[in-house]
Amino acid sequence: MITIIQLFAIAISVLAFGMALWLYTWVKAQPAGNSKVESIGQYIQRGANTFLKKEYAILARFAGIVAILILLFIPAPIWKGSTQNIVMAVAFLVGATFSALAGKVGIQVATIANRKAAAASQTGIRYAFLAGFRGGAVMGMAVVGTSLLGVTAVFMLTFDATAILGFSFGASSLALFAKAGGGIFTKTADISADLVGKIELGIPEDDPRNPAVIADNVGDNVGDVAGMGADLFDSNVASLAAALVIGLSLDSSFSAKNVTTVFCFASLGLLSSIIGVGTAKMGKSDNPNHALNSSTYVTTALYAILTAVATQVLGFSWRIWAAAAIGLGVGTIIGIVSDYFTNDEKKPVHFVAKASESGPAFTILSGVSYGFLSVLPAMVGIAVAALAAYLVCDPLGPGYAMFGISMSAVGMLSIVGMIISNDAYGPIVDNARGLVEMALLGDKALGITDSLDSAGNTVKAVTKGFAIAAAGLTVIALLGAFMTEVNATANALGMGMQFLTGFDIMNPVVFFGLLVGTAIPAVFSAMLILGVDRNAQRMIAEIHRQFKTIKGLKEGVEGVVPEYDRCIDIAAVGALKELIPAGFMAIISTLLVGFIGGVQAIGGFLTGNIVSGLLLALFMSNSGGLWDNTKKYIESGKLGGRGSDAHKAAVVGDTVGDPFKDTAGPSINTQITVVSLISSLMSTVFLTTSLF
Repeated sequence: MITIIQLFAIAISVLAFGMALWLYTWVKAQPAGNSKVESIGQYIQRGANTFLKKEYAILARFAGIVAILILLFIPAPIWKGSTQNIVMAVAFLVGATFSALAGKVGIQVATIANRKAAAASQTGIRYAFLAGFRGGAVMGMAVVGTSLLGVTAVFMLTFDATAILGFSFGASSLALFAKAGGGIFTKTADISADLVGKIELGIPEDDPRNPAVIADNVGDNVGDVAGMGADLFDSNVASLAAALVIGLSLDSSFSAKNVTTVFCFASLGLLSSIIGVGTAKMGKSDNPNHALNSSTYVTTALYAILTAVATQVLGFSWRIWAAAAIGLGVGTIIGIVSDYFTNDEKKPVHFVAKASESGPAFTILSGVSYGFLSVLPAMVGIAVAALAAYLVCDPLGPGYAMFGISMSAVGMLSIVGMIISNDAYGPIVDNARGLVEMALLGDKALGITDSLDSAGNTVKAVTKGFAIAAAGLTVIALLGAFMTEVNATANALGMGMQFLTGFDIMNPVVFFGLLVGTAIPAVFSAMLILGVDRNAQRMIAEIHRQFKTIKGLKEGVEGVVPEYDRCIDIAAVGALKELIPAGFMAIISTLLVGFIGGVQAIGGFLTGNIVSGLLLALFMSNSGGLWDNTKKYIESGKLGGRGSDAHKAAVVGDTVGDPFKDTAGPSINTQITVVSLISSLMSTVFLTTSLF
């Protein structure tokens, strides 16, 4: 049975690649825009690929060093005769490579789809929407197909769940730096372009006179496409890794039912996403929000039905199905909550817009307040999902409660193919809007791309909330995987299978880890935001220099073009300089806590890291999305429209929110996953070598 299901998983992965190829061919076959659209679009494509090449060159060296360390020390020193180290090192490199490939595929199609969507906007909204959505769906299909294929292949070759952790660590570590680096790049350019263009000069968002405008569009691709693709690739792989580690420990030598369930449910999730993507189209209302939401609901319903049928036919446990359904349902609810706090049709955005009439201080105060309010429903949702899955599966026997939580995470991430498609749609249509404005395609095309962009901003807020919530359940499951790994090692050393059953916070070693772990997400966020701050100041100085020294630039004299490359270079160099310290800080902190306090301290560290990380990630993601759509709500003509005092205050709020929602916020969930995986991989070392 297990082999048949794994072959089914490979077949579904291949089907996803076929769907991705068909979508890519369709997007590429759409009519091209005028010469100016094509010229600017190719400029954006070259800039994105150049940055990605530089970033991957640095990350390749990092991956090589880490692979050598894994080869030497994990799971045990190689000189003690451990042959598993070779498998772990190779799995790590494969995971990192697949994660990098996910980003590259996303960039390749997004930088074509933006031009096609811009061109289609001249004829109507339906084909412009399809060009943006199907461009994003190429990445959705490729990312999830690659992650499922990678996990299945590694498991079939090794039948070792720890090797899956190595594969997941490769994906997570690369995603951590890719998301951080892309986030710093994109928000450096976005902030600089907004502050000088909108506030100082009062020129439109994508005015070609602004030297930072091309860097801003490049940033959308390297941050929101490549970065988020690597992030969700990592979350999906990590959820499967946690479920497989726990499931394999529960399976007997005569049955692999739990592992079979994991692969079956993951495969049906991808199949549901393939069908859901195929149903996405504009209805009679020409409402892009409705089109995006309806395809998501189709995918969700299909997954629930297909997994129920599989449970009945293949004799899986209905309790395990219920745990997956709980995760799926809570993921949907958290998406709705994120939508309420960030959608420009809802009251929070309207209240913050009204507050902006009194100045930027009130924009910030109200936005921060709503951001914090948005945290409670999402945190309660994650807590309820974990508790409900735990209680539903606990009667199945010892260890099944944590397996239930891991399957809840798998259920929540089951529709990740559709989520990535929706998420990548956002930056594609944002770029399309910029191309329309820079190429002067007219008010009709601008109105259409504004509508598509507004839907993209809303859906990005929803997908970020979903991604963070999914990471929350995943890392709770990874905490269970950590305990499983520790107990397996302890049993091999004669300490017993129940060496670690929980973490007592009254134990000073656990409490030490708890306090340190709680502080790490805040420090990590501060380092990333300060990186954006420093880099944006350098770019603003460059923009000022160009406006002062290039004659006719500010006046828009025909033939006078800014030095776009200078701004792209500042964003790229600064991002590559700033991305390494924050990631290293999180990794080194984990190792120090483990070597000082051992596995008990690591338990506290992970618990604190999870709780504070989720809180900060949700707060920053939702408050940033709220400020962004407040600005767009005013720009639509409300409360004085563009150029009004309310608009200037909202631009300040959006500027503060940019590194919140696109740099620090979504990077935190990757940071949590990375330290959880390091802890599991180092569990043997921490158990046998620590100060206390």
